[in-house]
Amino acid sequence: MARSEKSGFKGNKSFLPSKLCVACGREMTWRKSWEKNWESIKYCSDACRLKKPSSHQAGVL
Repeated sequence: MARSEKSGFKGNKSFLPSKLCVACGREMTWRKSWEKNWESIKYCSDACRLKKPSSHQAGVL
């Protein structure tokens, strides 16, 4: 059985959930490694995590 058959993922990312990075606004598509904590993912990269938005910007988003 192929890997994609086990997970149900057929290679089309348009069917995966996505959200926006709170630091840069880039769209992040769900990853298998984020499966258990998808709700808590806020940043698309370590660089964005280090440059967290300041408190006055948090109210705007």
